[in-house]
Amino acid sequence: MSYITLYRKYRPARFEDVVGQEHIVKTLQNAVKQNRIAHAYLFCGPRGTGKTTISKIFAKMINCEDEKHRPCDQCENCLAVQQGNHPDIIEIDAASNNGVNEVRDLIEKVKYAPLKGKYKVYIIDEVHMMSAGAFNALLKTIEEPPAHVIFIFATTEPQKVLPTIVSRCQRYDFTKVSIKDMTKRIRDVLLQENIQYEEEAIRLVCQLADGGMRDALSILDQVIAYSQNQITVEDVHAIYGILSVEEKINLLKLVADHKATECMETVHRLVEKGIDIRRTTSDLIEILKETVIHDYSKDVHLLSVLNEEEVYEAKVSKTTKERLQMIDELMNTYEKYRFASNVGSYFEVCLLNMMSMEEQSNVSRETIQGNTHESVQPVIQEQEKIKPETEVIKETSKNTVKGLDKEFVLSLLVGAQKAYRNEDEIKMKQLSNYYLNPNWARFANLLRDHILVASGEDYIVVAVNNQAVANEINEQDAQGAMIDFMYVLLLKKKKVFAITEDEQRSLIQEFKKRHQEGTLPPAASVQVEIDQLELVKNLFGEENIEIEE
Repeated sequence: MSYITLYRKYRPARFEDVVGQEHIVKTLQNAVKQNRIAHAYLFCGPRGTGKTTISKIFAKMINCEDEKHRPCDQCENCLAVQQGNHPDIIEIDAASNNGVNEVRDLIEKVKYAPLKGKYKVYIIDEVHMMSAGAFNALLKTIEEPPAHVIFIFATTEPQKVLPTIVSRCQRYDFTKVSIKDMTKRIRDVLLQENIQYEEEAIRLVCQLADGGMRDALSILDQVIAYSQNQITVEDVHAIYGILSVEEKINLLKLVADHKATECMETVHRLVEKGIDIRRTTSDLIEILKETVIHDYSKDVHLLSVLNEEEVYEAKVSKTTKERLQMIDELMNTYEKYRFASNVGSYFEVCLLNMMSMEEQSNVSRETIQGNTHESVQPVIQEQEKIKPETEVIKETSKNTVKGLDKEFVLSLLVGAQKAYRNEDEIKMKQLSNYYLNPNWARFANLLRDHILVASGEDYIVVAVNNQAVANEINEQDAQGAMIDFMYVLLLKKKKVFAITEDEQRSLIQEFKKRHQEGTLPPAASVQVEIDQLELVKNLFGEENIEIEE
């Protein structure tokens, strides 16, 4: 018998076995119990979070012959679904069956009654890959399907699905599986496979999976193949070229303690061992970011990389501002890796810059404490000089709130760069992590169904489905309320400009036309507002500042 991969072998057969997604499982179970089954569902979320698995369990549940215990896993229908040969459960990959002809063929078959079960269930994966023509052909059938037909659409990119399709479905948003839930599941799998393991190795596997349970089991499969019956941290390091959280924190401690020699020797060892320096840099950014989140929230449950003990260690006795400066340096270095012939050297310079940065900060603090009034006065005077320009920026922002000027948006598109967009698009995928966050839910939900249109160095342009949401986003941005959320999400303070999807389409056409004519406006220069007085207070402490009228 051929080998069965772990993610297939341990794919849940009942809702009780599903990891995470409790809100979706409970809703679907109640719908079956109350006989409130919809005719079309849209399952959205990151890859490997259970969309297809839950679709199959749901299909099995509604076709189960046992009225009291669904699914019973014993009746003819349940067994057929479990074996993957039920004639009424049809799986379609929209990536390869996305044309009008395929959809018309599907519509033709929909009218026929089920062969074995009560319902015919069409599970269409990666539905966003369907062409506009295919979507339109399917519209009428989705709106008024036969009573015996249920559609389940699964997608990782719901913003690409036509709104007319979305409006005809019950939408369920899948979230990334937490490290806690993932760790428990992996322990259960290893117990059944009779394989020994180190706890830190399991945590590394979960971090690598980035919220995808299927990815976690695939990674685990590879690690088991390498290490046989005993999984260690070193095994995971050897395969994926990464460091443990403890090792990353120790590296930050070397920087904080100004131990340049040990720091450089550590980097040399990492390079020799084949550790991925790019990933290490990204991981250090995540660790420092979580320490800053903890500074403001004091809530360990918001952390995904660090535990309660580690978050305090990772602060390495540095202030919030100092750690934010370290994040900036790491991010700038990560951006430069694209052009680096020797990534290790860039990383070394980055660590040395962080040491130098802290020394300068210490000197500044000593100067301020020694002569507070004389040192701060020039800064306050400089703030007064800057004030008129700041007021102009604020006034400009207010004028954009109720619908953005077309020429202004075109200038934003002119100044945008693909590299920034690619970078921001990856980070914007983390948006779902903040839907229920008490600090950021308001902003995250405003951007829930956004399309990232363009990105500049200090701004992003998004398209949303109606003018009211666009106005609210622009209003919040004009008031400066979105800046902190952008910093948490994108690790950089950026302004957010929102337009509607209709405006997006017309603007893109306008952009293409005027690009050919050579009549586009110059690139926009967007500056993120900084309150100079607040900056001085953050730098030196309000108690150390005396302001004279």
